[in-house]
Amino acid sequence: MPSFKVSLLDYGAGNVRSVRNAILANGYEIEDITSPDQIDKAKVLVFPGVGSYGSAMSVLEKEGYKDPLRKYLANCDRPFMGICLGMQTLFESSEEHEQGKDAIPGLGVIPGKVIKFDEKKMTVPHIGWNGRTLHQDSQILGGVTGEEDTYFVHSYYAPITNENKEWVLTSTTYSGQRFISAVQRGSVVATQFHPEKSGTTGLNILNGFLRAVEDGSLGKTTALNPDLTIPTQLVKRVVVALDVRSNDNGDLVVTKGDQYDVRENEKEGVTEGRGGVRNLGKPVALASRYYKEGADEIAFLNITSFRKGVIEDMPMLQVLEQASRSIFVPLTVGGGIRSYSDESSGKMYSALEVAARYFRAGADKVSMGSDAVYAAEDYVKSGGIKTGATSIETISKVYGVQAVVISIDPKRVYVKSGEEADAKHVVVDLTGSKLGPNGETFCWYQCTVKGGREARDICAVTVARSAAILGAGEIMLNCIDMDGQGQGFDHELMKAVSNAVTIPVIASSGAGTEEHFTNVFRETGVQAALAAGMFHRKEVEISAVKTHMRASGIPARVIQSKG
Repeated sequence: MPSFKVSLLDYGAGNVRSVRNAILANGYEIEDITSPDQIDKAKVLVFPGVGSYGSAMSVLEKEGYKDPLRKYLANCDRPFMGICLGMQTLFESSEEHEQGKDAIPGLGVIPGKVIKFDEKKMTVPHIGWNGRTLHQDSQILGGVTGEEDTYFVHSYYAPITNENKEWVLTSTTYSGQRFISAVQRGSVVATQFHPEKSGTTGLNILNGFLRAVEDGSLGKTTALNPDLTIPTQLVKRVVVALDVRSNDNGDLVVTKGDQYDVRENEKEGVTEGRGGVRNLGKPVALASRYYKEGADEIAFLNITSFRKGVIEDMPMLQVLEQASRSIFVPLTVGGGIRSYSDESSGKMYSALEVAARYFRAGADKVSMGSDAVYAAEDYVKSGGIKTGATSIETISKVYGVQAVVISIDPKRVYVKSGEEADAKHVVVDLTGSKLGPNGETFCWYQCTVKGGREARDICAVTVARSAAILGAGEIMLNCIDMDGQGQGFDHELMKAVSNAVTIPVIASSGAGTEEHFTNVFRETGVQAALAAGMFHRKEVEISAVKTHMRASGIPARVIQSKG
């Protein structure tokens, strides 16, 4: 039995449930920090900072945690693990603050300033699985190998300087930029990556930290001489989506239809082959299977949530809570992320409140569809004025842009020439691709809302650009024409959007073979690709996709067995 409880500082932002579950999975009990005076009494303190830097430091200041944290960390002799923002707050300050206002001071434990990745040189945020260059030999990394990747999601980074280089435990490179990915001095440890979202590798890192506390070896490190000319590599992500809806009994089930017919609940009961709507099982069980098989991320898409508010959607919240107990990769949830009025009580709920419920239940990101299209329409109509009141803006301000995914559901509108379409739409040349039914060589991608049932007079590229400006951190790019067909992703759509924005794009709709993943990574600028049906029906294994990717020179995460 462990000789101590882990004190968890949960100041109310983002998904802390996964950190809690990762600690419990390693066999340790948790004591929640609910007041500042508990910090000095802690035997081991874990600080899973989530959200934006300014928001986090403001809460720490307001709730009285800032000075007790500084006292706890002062001599680096008390066990501490900070995660992501929990590492960044250790530095003197950050660029992540409201425009026009002074930088917000950090805890000032580590010299240096946290700065933003250059959007002119790379896609921002840095999202996905990347490696680490070891600067110190430490007990906390004793259970993992150098080939094992960990999960990152951040727009800001801490550069290595002469003043802080002795703190550096590991560093990582992203598009040529090397940054601090973990620090350690004495008993103070912190990581930019998320161990609680890094699968077995992350659980082993967390276990290494706790065991080192247990046996007194935490502060024993040895400086190394790393070769900083060798970069680490961000892999391409394989994402599995689960379309979730309520069945006739009120249970949540995973379903899959073709070209969005699942959203209309037609032809229900077809269980084999393509065509129709298929009930494929319970979401937690399926998600657990995909986690074990090597999915890099899992997305729960609540396809009937437009019919009611998420606050009352207890089954979906329970799915997230249960899934996060045993699934230690990022979880995205989509459906119904919007402001709405409860019909029974008349109470108004903001999109921020809805998102907060999902985050607290175990989601790492929320995906917005229809509401993002409406926000983009308003942004364009206003001449490019940000109100600060859209769902995208309010959620990203509190939780960071990396927590906001925009799901775009467009369909092709074929035209004979670029001039035939309205000038406000981005027209794509289809030469060398699938042409229109009458041989048309051009199209624009018309966005839809309400699960693909209503078309809007705005194109996918415009929505993507507007959403990125408003504060989205990632685009989930679907295609109604390709959905459920198993003929591959729409490369022209993927190229048009990924070339137009500086945030990551996830390719979705149309995957049916291993080659489809390799091809979309090779031929477009997407950073991740998503599939549902082919994995659900076991037509293709996740491991086969990754094997094909690596054989074709596309980096993919190696799945580690339980350590």
